[in-house]
Amino acid sequence: MAQGEILSGFLAPHPPHLVYGENPEQNEPRSQGGWEPLRWAYERARASLAELRPDVLLIHTPHWITQVGHHFLGVRQMSGKSVDPIFPNLFRYQFSLEVDVDLAQACAEEGRKLGLVTKMMRNPNFRVDYGTITTLHMIRPEWDIPIVCISANNSPYYLNTKEGMGEMDLLGKGTREAIRKSGKRAVLLASNTLSHWHFHEEPAIPEDMSQEHPQNYEGYKWDMRMIELMRKGKTREVFKLLPQFIDEAFAEVKSGAFTWMFAAMQYPEIAAELYGYGTVIGTGNAVMEWPLHKAGLSRLDAGPAYEGAGQPAPNGSGHATRYGPRDGAGGTLHGLVD
Repeated sequence: MAQGEILSGFLAPHPPHLVYGENPEQNEPRSQGGWEPLRWAYERARASLAELRPDVLLIHTPHWITQVGHHFLGVRQMSGKSVDPIFPNLFRYQFSLEVDVDLAQACAEEGRKLGLVTKMMRNPNFRVDYGTITTLHMIRPEWDIPIVCISANNSPYYLNTKEGMGEMDLLGKGTREAIRKSGKRAVLLASNTLSHWHFHEEPAIPEDMSQEHPQNYEGYKWDMRMIELMRKGKTREVFKLLPQFIDEAFAEVKSGAFTWMFAAMQYPEIAAELYGYGTVIGTGNAVMEWPLHKAGLSRLDAGPAYEGAGQPAPNGSGHATRYGPRDGAGGTLHGLVD
């Protein structure tokens, strides 16, 4: 069997306002538009995804919270209504999706091999969270690509950031190995905002963009600092700053999707494509892509995810590198966080 590939990873935030602004037929509330720069950013991301033609989308979501272990959707066909508990006036969405159960099970098994607690979610009446639905709609509204959906284990919050990110690092390694063995062409989706300071009162007209701006100036400056590093491919520096960014910008990346995605990609030092940035109720949202296929880094070779650390990309570009851990432990983010 051919080795699987990770074609790209996307930072794909999930404000339900973006779906509301687009007025798809699946969503009951109607709007007059709004948040156009972010919706246009997703249009560019959609075009890139369409060119990749992946076999499967893997998404890590912060709004399916599991206190014990990392859970995976394990029902092949799922449908129902997803309602945002905070914004039911904006998001009441009829969804229907296909789960790649075989790959989900493989991810769970590879995670267990690395010492994680994992579990398959087999309840056919499970209501898929709005974060998952929003990101998937915004990146691929046709709903024609099977998915793997992974819960947000709450370890970064009930333990501490370093220990929790260590768990996400192991989860990413296990995900990578499962994709490699599957032979499938995969795309990763980290469903996270950046700075997460937000307003607590909604405008009379939610889509009134005269009321939309960053809630916190310090959070906005942090977003710009981190985005600029990502655009320059300075992944090592991004992860050194990540704990401080999380603390000072109340960044949602603490929930783990960002670290999971980068661990699965082996923390590539490649420049991210920024498709757009904007605020939603004051929070900072960036739609970005790390195109591994363009850097010659999509192929997944056999062996531990940290083999070949720091070697140039196969295309000989010299600027695209991957970093390995100082040791085999999950508590250190590939040596990127001291």
